Amino acid sequence: MTSILFVCSGNIFRSLVAEYALKAHLGSRAGYIIGSAGIEASPQEIHPVVLAGLLEKGVDPSRHRQRKLTRDLIEATTVIVAMGRNHQSWIRGEFGREVPLFNHVCYGIDQPILDVHEIIPDWRDQPDQSRDYLRLVIDHIWDGVPHLLDRLPAL
Repeated sequence: MTSILFVCSGNIFRSLVAEYALKAHLGSRAGYIIGSAGIEASPQEIHPVVLAGLLEKGVDPSRHRQRKLTRDLIEATTVIVAMGRNHQSWIRGEFGREVPLFNHVCYGIDQPILDVHEIIPDWRDQPDQSRDYLRLVIDHIWDGVPHLLDRLPAL
C-alpha cells in the first residue's frame, strides 16, 4: 500500500486541495492512502473560496479536520510532498527527512506554491485579489495531480 501525504502550514488550503484532488483523480483505484497535514495546523476554518472551489471540482472537503504533522505520520508515509520550502526545511529539521516540492514533482520546476498571505500580505483587505489567487492555486494543484500520478513510481 502506498501512502501519500501533502504538507503545508495550516492544512486548510494547499495540502488540503492536493489531498482531495489526488483522491478525486484516483477514483476507486485501490492501493493508496492519501492524506494531508500542516506543520502548524492552528485551528482555522477552510476559506469559503477554497471550499467553493473544491465543491465546483466535485469534491466536498467540509468534513476535513486539520491535522498537525507528527513523527508518526512521517514514519507511516511512503511519499511526502511539501507545498513550500519552509515545509521542506521544517520536515528536514524536525524529522531529518528530505521531501520534494509539489511543483517539482508535478511540473519539474523548483518553485514553492506560496500561501495567499505570502503573495498578498494584506489579503484580508484585498478580497478580489485573494479570491483570484486562491482559485488559481486550486486549479494549479488540480491540474498537477495527474503528473504526480505519472511520476509516482519514481518517488
